Amino acid sequence: MTTVGEALITLLEAHDVDTVFGIPGVHTVELYRGLARSKIRHVTPRHEQGAGFMADGYARAGGKPGVAFVITGPGLTNTITAMGQARADSVPMLVISGVNATPTLGKGLGHLHELPDQRGMMEKVALFSHRIADADELPGVLARAFALFSSSRPGPVHIEIPTDVMVKPADGIAALLRNVAPPEPEAAAIAEAARLCAAARLPLILAGGGAKRAEAPLQRLAERLGAPVVQTTNARGLLHRHPLGVPASPSLKAVRALIADADLVIAAGTEFGPTDYDGYGDGGFVPPINLIRIDIGADQLARHPATVSIQADCGEAIEALLAAIGGVAAASDAGEGRAAAARQAALAELSPHFAAQISAVEVIRDALPGSIIVGDSTQPIYAANLYYDHDRPGGWFNAATGFGALGYGPPAAIGAALAVPDAPVVCLTGDGGFQFTLPELGAALDAAAPVIFIVWNNRGYREIETSMLDVGVEPVGVSPAPPDFCKLGEAYGIAAERIVGIDDLADALKRARATRLPYVIELTVE
Repeated sequence: MTTVGEALITLLEAHDVDTVFGIPGVHTVELYRGLARSKIRHVTPRHEQGAGFMADGYARAGGKPGVAFVITGPGLTNTITAMGQARADSVPMLVISGVNATPTLGKGLGHLHELPDQRGMMEKVALFSHRIADADELPGVLARAFALFSSSRPGPVHIEIPTDVMVKPADGIAALLRNVAPPEPEAAAIAEAARLCAAARLPLILAGGGAKRAEAPLQRLAERLGAPVVQTTNARGLLHRHPLGVPASPSLKAVRALIADADLVIAAGTEFGPTDYDGYGDGGFVPPINLIRIDIGADQLARHPATVSIQADCGEAIEALLAAIGGVAAASDAGEGRAAAARQAALAELSPHFAAQISAVEVIRDALPGSIIVGDSTQPIYAANLYYDHDRPGGWFNAATGFGALGYGPPAAIGAALAVPDAPVVCLTGDGGFQFTLPELGAALDAAAPVIFIVWNNRGYREIETSMLDVGVEPVGVSPAPPDFCKLGEAYGIAAERIVGIDDLADALKRARATRLPYVIELTVE
């Protein structure tokens, strides 16, 4: 007899799932009966939050949904933070949990890991949450989840299976595989957008995370229009060193001035979130008046008024727009000059302190070309989110914008390394943030994930301390004592070294990469 738990694994394989992140427990034992005999790789984090962050990093780096298995109750509540991060950044994540036996649910009888209404809680975070009551539901629910991931603005989905349902018979259950695509761009909207493009003399493109897999058409559109391309944090890596590229935050005055001077703005896959457009909280960002918005989500398009709204995948919409525009040359050849002036002015805004931190990130990029840099909320990440030109689309992401979950970087980097095993993967984390998820060093070792963990050790939460001082608050609670990170790495059997400042960073990175194993570099700074 095939059980529901075993059928679930077979169905996940049919949906091209090759990796799951999870910690087994008494409420998920029956899921592991099928997993042990499958081709799916299981990676064991040291905390369920780590399972969610690993699934997030795996999805962002590789493009496939990340999958996590967690137990009911504390296992699932530990995962909520990672799901919140995935929801904020539109990351496809499938969280499958157990739940207590069906007859006990909602009774408050005090069963192990019992919650009053687990699914009701998850509905507040997930795009949808579904409880499996019978084997026949499995194919349709999974099909719905994967269709959502491929056809609309993605995020976390939760499926829970009661322990008594996991063991029910599920013979003959077959997967429902649907090739569900995003909506086609509407012809009328494309035609109107093309008309606006033809009339524009100072066009500009704002690229967000939704455009990170559309580099080729985005570049062609920029060149066709002579339009500078401003990249938000999640779009960094697009148009690396291109004369039309502006890898700088719209929170900077120079970039805001560039946007304000444009007579047409094309916003591709960006939600206009405050952490990208108003990072200093000064309210100085003014939404463009003549605006073409491209986004896969109708709900997102409804949140901001636009002259033309195009609901579609960014790549498909831009291709359609290019076809409608035709081979007409750019109305102005001044785009490269505008972009260069904005880059220069944006750099001039940055303090020497920020510039030094950006230099550290550039050392990583240049020492390990084509790397994936996964960041936590730490000083050089904040600085580079303001201005930094990465050399790989989708190869720069972190949790320092949007939801902003501290401790994200180390487990997310492990997920990224497993999704893209040929790329160098660097986790850039602070000494404070690393301590949130420090035990995941063990998971990196178990999985042979060759992540290079750079610990920016400034002995505390320096960004928070600065924020307190800036508003006249005496700093309290911002100096947690850091451990000896090298000794901790060695305790896990992971090679480690300590350097002071960034002068020796490039050589240390090359030594670390040569091992093709997890590696810790503790970088001490003043």
